Amino acid sequence: MIKSVSLLTTSEKHNIPFEKNQKHKIVIDFNDFNLSKVNSFDIEIVFSESIAQFRNHDYTWVNCNEDRIANEYCPKIIRLQNGQLVQANITNGIWEVNKKDSFKLLWRFNPEFAGSITNYLGHSNRKNISQSNKKNHFPERLTLLFPENSALEFSRSKYPFTAIACFTDHCDFDTKENLEQQRAFFKDNKVKVTKGFFLNHYSKRSNNASFQNEKDELLKWKEDGHELCYHSLSQSLKSESESYEDFQNFVPPLNNIKVWIDHGFQPYNFSLLKNNTLSEKDFEENLKCKNINVLWNYIDSGVSTTGVINQFNTKHFTLSSFLKGNKDLGLVKKMQLMIKNIIFHYYNDEDMILKYKNTAGNFKKVIFQKKIKSFFPFVKDFLSLFSCIFSVILCWKSAKNKPYKLAKYSPVVFKHIIQDEEFYIFQTLEMLDFQKSLSKQNIEDLINEKGVFIAHTYFSVPMEYHRGKLFSSENKIDQKVSENFKILGEKVQNKEIWNPTLSELIEYWNDFEKAIFDIEPNGSVFVSNNIDLQIRHVI
Repeated sequence: MIKSVSLLTTSEKHNIPFEKNQKHKIVIDFNDFNLSKVNSFDIEIVFSESIAQFRNHDYTWVNCNEDRIANEYCPKIIRLQNGQLVQANITNGIWEVNKKDSFKLLWRFNPEFAGSITNYLGHSNRKNISQSNKKNHFPERLTLLFPENSALEFSRSKYPFTAIACFTDHCDFDTKENLEQQRAFFKDNKVKVTKGFFLNHYSKRSNNASFQNEKDELLKWKEDGHELCYHSLSQSLKSESESYEDFQNFVPPLNNIKVWIDHGFQPYNFSLLKNNTLSEKDFEENLKCKNINVLWNYIDSGVSTTGVINQFNTKHFTLSSFLKGNKDLGLVKKMQLMIKNIIFHYYNDEDMILKYKNTAGNFKKVIFQKKIKSFFPFVKDFLSLFSCIFSVILCWKSAKNKPYKLAKYSPVVFKHIIQDEEFYIFQTLEMLDFQKSLSKQNIEDLINEKGVFIAHTYFSVPMEYHRGKLFSSENKIDQKVSENFKILGEKVQNKEIWNPTLSELIEYWNDFEKAIFDIEPNGSVFVSNNIDLQIRHVI
């Protein structure tokens, strides 16, 4: 059933010999090829039968009339035209089938945008996206299994084959008072979050919460089952020397704080490591000795709205989905959001983002400050942006359903080597409007798709222009948002949704990396090692 197996790198293609007479198992042995210096490669498998069905991210069978992708946390199972099931023996890598060639399966390892890292470079903190660094080590040799009757699949959730809702909250606007209100609110609704905090009180706002000043309150969050995580070390910037001194010398206030979320442009941030005076070795050693092994990559898959909630469903992260989710807005507001979405998510190009910011800045200077010299830079950047946006409009039929490039492979959690040590990196869903994001319909969609989100939130944001925020006024929880969280909490209690902290999620998913399938001589698939994952048969 297999015609050929090849190893593909950016510069070469090598045929991989395999035993054609094996009935239930084909081992893909590329030990003869030196991949020690290769950060990304593909295994190309060409079948004699076309691929008729693909096991989807929602654990259902789908056809191959569109491109299909299964990442590390999705089943790697296909059905050929003759009915034969084919399954991977390990969860590593990504399976990809192109609708234009249904005879070919790509088993991909770290393709572009499958694990992206944000780097802020130079004095202007110019944003650059790079690929994560990987170790090409697997728990077992890559093998294709050909089950006789049924394949096996793992559940992403501790509650078998259900949805996952995880919140990671940025504490930029937290105060002692609203921290208490937030905690009481989540306790009432039985929802857990991973709660960021500033370790030190150094802020342009005197009432900003910090562990230094609000230790007792933050410890109550931990007692309630929430996870505490670093949001850098302080709200405001100190001098560079003081910042590095803080980073190197800070003492963890608790023993098990594993998660670090960058804040602003603190010079010791993970996203500013390329600018850092610390070496990569010193940086990772400082994190490791403080038990930090989970970092945010400063990337959102997109912005949550009506119909945009599941990070594993790339159809949620398209211009079409975003437009549908905001159809209730006025024309001007809708256009503003769409232009921003085209620039920041569809293109996600730093030159365009800078032109967008410059255009907005120069427009204000011309209109409000009457600075005529800003007119020509405004026109230049505006015309450049307009041509890019107009090209999307011209090609709307194909562009509207194209997944954003940083969401294509659903890179929710992945590993990255800074120098020698591996760290977990997580990618988020920006969630500002809780009226839309956690509407009853969105929650039902998440449940039906067995979906996942790791939300990037600001629960205490006070700005008036933020629609659907948690606090409708300084001390009042929004009624509609409260109703949504009540529904979410009920679904969690009914075990229709698993609501882990980020560390709980990663700890459970860690077993995916260890899992090994094997097959009996009679064609029965089994798990060959001891792992703590929910499992079921697939026919």
